[in-house]
Amino acid sequence: MRVIIGEDEVLLREGLRHLLTDEGFEVAAVAGDAESLLREVALLHPDLVITDIRMPPTHTDEGLLAALRIRESAPAIPVVVLSQYVQRRYATELFDQNIGGFGYLLKQRIADVTTFTADLRRVAAGGTALDPEVVSVLVARASRASGAVGSLTPRQLEVLSLMAQGRSNARIASQLFLTEKAVVQHTSNIYTALGLPPDADDHRRVLAVIRFLASVADEDR
Repeated sequence: MRVIIGEDEVLLREGLRHLLTDEGFEVAAVAGDAESLLREVALLHPDLVITDIRMPPTHTDEGLLAALRIRESAPAIPVVVLSQYVQRRYATELFDQNIGGFGYLLKQRIADVTTFTADLRRVAAGGTALDPEVVSVLVARASRASGAVGSLTPRQLEVLSLMAQGRSNARIASQLFLTEKAVVQHTSNIYTALGLPPDADDHRRVLAVIRFLASVADEDR
């Protein structure tokens, strides 16, 4: 899997390069700013792009804007954005794209190499990877709003959070010490409560859930 890394901090950039190489990824290029990242992506057409949200020159949202441009111009290229903190607005902008192959992870997740690289591979395969803290912020804000999410039970909220992270029914069952049959029943009830059509495609399921959460959270601002 050929990867391009966009990160202006040299230590983190080189650390990521070595980590990914050790885990079997091919790091095709690295970039220290958004413009260099866009040039490398256009030239090399990688299998995955990993970029920091805040990059030179202003260190605000250049990396995010680069990620959005990549997804608009080359939607087949999966993108994972990394952030130091949860920024719900940034997450929502990514959710607005009606395609898979994206992730939003906090940088501290890199330390859990197994989970981090599994998330990267899921995104590269066309799925989604959302940091648990990002999901927690969305669920918590949406649950305070009136309406569908606020009516879910605590257990349904737990299942919903894991669904939004892209976890399979088997993984949700294992993490919550439930049977898969119970998870299926919970997800069915969640779909009914949220007015979402059931879909056997896990990716579409995740997109539907996170877009719903983002929309409810935005309405509650």
